[in-house]
Amino acid sequence: MKLTIERAALLKALQHVQSVVERRNTIPILSNVLMQAQKSRLVLSATDMDLSVTETVEAIASNTGSATAPAHTLYEIVRKLQDGSQVEIETGTDGNMILRAGRSRFTLQCLPVSDFPVMNDGDLPHRFQTAASDLKGLIDRTRFAISTEETRYYLNGIFLHAAKSEGVDVLRGVATDGHRLARVELPLPAGAADMPGVIVPRKTVNELRKLIDESDATVDVELSETKIRFTCGTVTLTSKLIDGTFPDYERVIPSGNDKIMMVPCKEFERAVDRVSTISTEKSRAIKLAMGKNSLVLSATSPDAGSATEEIEVGYDGTPIEIGFNSRYLLDITAQIGGGDAKFVMADAGSPTIVRDAADESALYVLMPMRV
Repeated sequence: MKLTIERAALLKALQHVQSVVERRNTIPILSNVLMQAQKSRLVLSATDMDLSVTETVEAIASNTGSATAPAHTLYEIVRKLQDGSQVEIETGTDGNMILRAGRSRFTLQCLPVSDFPVMNDGDLPHRFQTAASDLKGLIDRTRFAISTEETRYYLNGIFLHAAKSEGVDVLRGVATDGHRLARVELPLPAGAADMPGVIVPRKTVNELRKLIDESDATVDVELSETKIRFTCGTVTLTSKLIDGTFPDYERVIPSGNDKIMMVPCKEFERAVDRVSTISTEKSRAIKLAMGKNSLVLSATSPDAGSATEEIEVGYDGTPIEIGFNSRYLLDITAQIGGGDAKFVMADAGSPTIVRDAADESALYVLMPMRV
């Protein structure tokens, strides 16, 4: 294999594929990226056996062929090469890879191409398209609530499924860790009506978010009961799905909450951040005391002291005091783009609903805590 490629194009592609590769691998070949030189393009692939990414970039190949190279090392080399340089890559008869750019020359040890695992995609019968911006919004507003508790593996991702919301067909993404829940809805894309409910793993969600960050195009989504594939431009991400049953989240969303508080979101966020400085690192507890058009935030710690701050809010219900984890409050308010956040409460012991007053497509549920 022998080819020439622009440094910038190679770096961008390597950035995408190498991030799938785990730093520590018991199987050596999984530390490598597969490079396939074709006439006018280079195809790069990496996998961790659960998730694989493939990207195609323009290149000039005088000899076609395939090779594997250590993903992170190759990425670091290309990252440090001079901007604007042309990179020449060729494989020798000894199986090593030689990389040249300007006056720099690197020799990398390769592993056999035959060792590189191929993920069997199988049949992916359900297909639809969605705008990259819609997918970004769905991921950004739900992924903070994905559980990191490995024992509850079925919560380690975003539950993606077709649903009805007030008689309208929607594509819904839901994530929860048992303390908070995020639910975001998009108009249902054509072709998604019969899709099965699937749990997309946390790592796949994060890799997908990186890939679509630079794109405003559409994303093609194909899925079955066990696998999902996202194609955005020249990049394809294929992943296994979490084999488990997502809990009946509808039961967690309260329907009888009758106390409504409208809060200026950014002012509230800053106040929570200031007052929580005093709360203990472990509980991060903060108390909200609501009275007529007034909200007092407070935190106490046996070691650090106490803090209070008052802000004006829209509230005319009965006075109520309720405690929350300040970190969870900040995670939710960070997703609210509008001016006001709408808190819908029942009492100090029941789940609270938080919404963006200007955008009904997202709903958050937050469990209170004793303060």
